Amino acid sequence: MQDHRAGYSRAFRAVEITSITTFAALLAWLAWRLAPHARAAPLLLGLAMTCAYVAADFVSGFVHWMGDTWGSPELPLLGPALVRPFREHHVDPKAMTRHDFVETNGANCMIALPAAVASLLIPLDDGPWAALRQFSAMFFGALIVWVMATNQIHKWAHADAAPGVVRLLQRWRVILNPVHHEQHHQSPFDRHYCITTGWLNEPLARVRFFRRLERMVTMATGLRPREGEGATAAALGARVS
Repeated sequence: MQDHRAGYSRAFRAVEITSITTFAALLAWLAWRLAPHARAAPLLLGLAMTCAYVAADFVSGFVHWMGDTWGSPELPLLGPALVRPFREHHVDPKAMTRHDFVETNGANCMIALPAAVASLLIPLDDGPWAALRQFSAMFFGALIVWVMATNQIHKWAHADAAPGVVRLLQRWRVILNPVHHEQHHQSPFDRHYCITTGWLNEPLARVRFFRRLERMVTMATGLRPREGEGATAAALGARVS
């Protein structure tokens, strides 16, 4: 199979490059703001990073569910950023292993930008609720790092030969385990959406979180989940075969 390139335009690549550059600048600014508070309260930083890691798994699952379940690759902006990569991934799971750094991480950087801006707007000065405000800024800062890393983690889960340290982290379930993730790649691709660590897949499945959410969306809008998925997959398959 060849990479499906028809939906990946030069214009969208330029958006991804801009997103990566902007993300890096905002992250550096945030790190500079947080550095003295992190040195003064390392336990607070550790707690924020741990909570953010779990939250990133949920965010990855929610975004993955959105891309797999609603819309089409032709939607403005969200189509090429969110829907196309996930739908292409069902047709050719190995395609993402052939993507370069920009295509792998650009969309995630774009998704993380609002959280980066929000974290920079949180005041860090001493005063009422100072510890909570500092924790919130650390949490959002760590969250955008984990969210940005998710596609790379997902890519490693499909790689034929991931680096040794990555395979060790996968085996320990610190990051997404390939065997665990393989459960998502069973038609109709409607489970195990979380792809940072995969820790939340089982708890969310037990409470039928995404199925209940789909029913709520259908009741509110009349849209049906994964409507047109077969036609989209066929069209993408014809382009990559």
